[in-house]
Amino acid sequence: MSEIRCPAADMTAPQQQWPRAGGDPPASALIRSRPEDFQVEEILGFTPADTGQHVLLQVRKRGANTEWVARRLARLSGVPRRAVGYAGLKDRQAVTTQWFSLDLAGRAVPDWSVLAEEGIEVLQCRHHDRKLRQGAVRANRFRLVLRRLRGDRAALEAALQRIQCHGVPNYFGPQRFGRDNLQRAAAMLLYGRPVRDRFQRGMYLSAARAWLFNRVLAVRVAAGNWNQALSGDVLVLDGRHSVFPCPEPDADIQRRLAAGELHPTGPLWGTSGLSSTGAAAEWERRALEGEQAWCAALAGAGMKLQRRALRLMPRALAWYWEGERLELEFTLCAGGFATSVLRELVAEAAHGDALDCDE
Repeated sequence: MSEIRCPAADMTAPQQQWPRAGGDPPASALIRSRPEDFQVEEILGFTPADTGQHVLLQVRKRGANTEWVARRLARLSGVPRRAVGYAGLKDRQAVTTQWFSLDLAGRAVPDWSVLAEEGIEVLQCRHHDRKLRQGAVRANRFRLVLRRLRGDRAALEAALQRIQCHGVPNYFGPQRFGRDNLQRAAAMLLYGRPVRDRFQRGMYLSAARAWLFNRVLAVRVAAGNWNQALSGDVLVLDGRHSVFPCPEPDADIQRRLAAGELHPTGPLWGTSGLSSTGAAAEWERRALEGEQAWCAALAGAGMKLQRRALRLMPRALAWYWEGERLELEFTLCAGGFATSVLRELVAEAAHGDALDCDE
């Protein structure tokens, strides 16, 4: 078997290697010294029906990851894990509010209060007519606290204003890659190691696609055209999944790009989707040169080509100073990572883990 390069060795510090739109950050800070420093609230893309055999739970959790909570809810309700749904993954080292669904057809609603001792608080319980699926999130609202800020405060203010107007590169954050998701993806996709757990298989496929997407975005950030429409780009409406080809950008396209209404996209690799052409396709080809084995493996795994915005626009961005402490509030569309915003502002001080929120 010919040697196939595994990217995991290049991802020891995933967020640090990708180029930043604004260059080196103007300050450093202590990030998430406690879970309360990273708070996120999930915003659904629909209103619960208040009828049906499924129960929708709005849950606030601390120190627990999403999949663990889903399994805990299944055990408490006496249903199989597959009867529990959620719209997106949320980080463990944080205080997060998100929704879960449970198919309780013919079963009594459990006493949710017993979960409080495990750091899980049920805020709402409503009925719905279908299972909650991945992607049902419309947005996530963040409140982040950065402590022990060191650096140029004026430059940090300027960076905040730039982000408010022009957004940030929409990188997948380190949570998507985990400790060894890329290595395990390589074992599964490139060397045929079977993975029977459906959740783990999905994580490894997502990590591989995210790696390829970040490579494309990094090349365009380095070239300075990550937020511009090139000939042959596939564009997406802000906060939506509606994509369309742009053979040649005209004045109206440029105006809507400048206003943050549209964004160029990069590939989430697979087959049978809308591909870029022209200059945009050439940038993608350059970025993925040498990665043909990964692309072929993802296509062979049945993944469908999708498009993801290259630009992320934090909405309702606000910030508040208190000495060496900075508090940030903003809303990101589904799939956006808080680290994509933070890495343009500050370098992480010695203490604190990577933080994120994924769809």
